[in-house]
Amino acid sequence: MRLPSARTVPISPTEADVLVQRFSVPYEYPVYFTEGVLAPENPTLARALCLQEPNRRHRFAVVLDDGVARAWPSLPTAARAYADHAGDCMQLLSDPLVVPGGETAKNDPQALGRVHAFLDRLGIDRHSFVVVIGGGAVQDMAGYAAATAHRGVRVVRVPTTVLSQADSGVGVKNGVNAFGKKNTLGTFSPPHAVLCDRLFLSTLAPRDLRAGMAEGVKVALVKDPAFFRWICDNKNDLAALERNVVARLVRRSAELHLAHIATSGDPFEQGSARPLDFGHWAAHKLEVMTNHALRHGEAVAIGMALDTLYSKEIGLLGGVACNQIVSLLRSLGYPLWHDAIAKTDASGRPLVLAGLAEFREHLGGELTITLLADIGAGREVHDIDMPTMLRSIDLLLRAGT
Repeated sequence: MRLPSARTVPISPTEADVLVQRFSVPYEYPVYFTEGVLAPENPTLARALCLQEPNRRHRFAVVLDDGVARAWPSLPTAARAYADHAGDCMQLLSDPLVVPGGETAKNDPQALGRVHAFLDRLGIDRHSFVVVIGGGAVQDMAGYAAATAHRGVRVVRVPTTVLSQADSGVGVKNGVNAFGKKNTLGTFSPPHAVLCDRLFLSTLAPRDLRAGMAEGVKVALVKDPAFFRWICDNKNDLAALERNVVARLVRRSAELHLAHIATSGDPFEQGSARPLDFGHWAAHKLEVMTNHALRHGEAVAIGMALDTLYSKEIGLLGGVACNQIVSLLRSLGYPLWHDAIAKTDASGRPLVLAGLAEFREHLGGELTITLLADIGAGREVHDIDMPTMLRSIDLLLRAGT
């Protein structure tokens, strides 16, 4: 039998025979805002597991942040009681695997290996679930482990910090640190669902509550001037960590982050433009330079202040807006200077500026930095004028001390 030919023209020695594959995959996942996610009368977790297959009994395992475990020692018992209560639709396979919280989770390869081994021991497959309860770093690490087990195990995230509920926990990225750099290894892997329980915020240390709000300020600055005005109008309550006002910031920040992922045209960051990383080139470098003594949100606040001052110095941002932004960051209680910024290499160049090269590498070769043309109006630039950036660092020192 003679097969039909796809071509009638002979291929020349310099011509390639090409088959072009094209398909699209729609993604959809709910982000719930709730309270008491493991209370038996709260159906949110059961609903999340049964979204796609409501008539099936779903197997799941829990990875738990050790900080959450200390703050909520009854959580393993509550998880078991919840699974027993909803036993028709869910089966908890073991007690939670407790892993280190904070950047330790992302810096320690053994933590990643323990999650892989845990999933393997329980026979977790692609029709099972991993429920990750913890802050953004644990979400990143355990999400990476799940994404690389069986080429992708379904994850339900239960972010427990302001930072993770407002930003990282509702997005599509995960990963770990390696080679002295942030997020060097990772994948884009959307969660099956996200459950934001504001009760977890009640046991956070004030410093962590405050640090997490920086991502709300960031997304307001690049996306939503009305949200920025709301933050300014409520800065005293936010600085006092008033629970209901912080919850409103978390909700609006999450909405804006989700909207960007859905509408930017680049949800998996194939290009070089990353407006939601405003202030992050310096922040990521400062986190590493301080051995993570700076919280991520604290480093982001410093990075935003620096890039705001630089935006003004190059004539992109007006002085009134610049002063308003720096004043707000101070009012919310963020330190705008750390002595690590003053560290220099052998040539006298500030070490923090190496963050620009690392950012370029992370973006695939082209430097793209988000600056501000106005409040709520990010502007992408591809070059940084070093004398002006050095002057901006000097201005940051005056603003932060």
